Amino acid sequence: MRILLVEDDADLADVVALGLRNEAYAVDVARSYGEADELLTTTEFDVACIDLGLPDGDGGDLISRARMDERLRRPGRILVLTARDGVADRVTGLDAGADDYLVKPFAFAELVARIRALARRKDAEGTTLRVGDLTLDLAAHRAWRGDAELALTAREYALLRYFMHHPDEVLSAEDLLEHVWDANADPFTASVRVILSRLRRKLGDPSRIVTITNAGYELRSTS
Repeated sequence: MRILLVEDDADLADVVALGLRNEAYAVDVARSYGEADELLTTTEFDVACIDLGLPDGDGGDLISRARMDERLRRPGRILVLTARDGVADRVTGLDAGADDYLVKPFAFAELVARIRALARRKDAEGTTLRVGDLTLDLAAHRAWRGDAELALTAREYALLRYFMHHPDEVLSAEDLLEHVWDANADPFTASVRVILSRLRRKLGDPSRIVTITNAGYELRSTS
């Protein structure tokens, strides 16, 4: 899952981004309205966490534009992160198009829980994802195939999580790079193929993730 963090406080942005990456999320950071605008013209994000008080514009305006401006790619979900705690501010943020609102200072655990809730598919129950015999505990970062727990690295877990959010869909290597890796990834490396190979090996037989020739990869919900 790829997250856009729009925060002008450099120290807070660095701490939050590091924490989210440790939770196996890909994170791009924008420290201004202009940087966020530029990223939203080129990149699809699953979740955007947006501060309202930016040095060169208002985050609420950015949220409204993300919903209405065809030039921008609207994030799947938007979470406001701000020190503005008044009821009117909350109403304005939500009316602008935000899906949730979190007031600073906040506990990092609550931020992660809210991101999980925003990104959760409608068919997921609680914090658990199930596709066929695969089970993912989104809160504990644990995965199983049948009764056997899988020992996954953070990147393997992130890749499996993205597949499980999109079962029976053909995902290209570009899709995977876009949503599981962040801007620090080199698009010309073989990292997608390498991590995918490791994940397939750990999932075991029969293979759940199949290659679709000249198209990409698909996580089959049934054998």
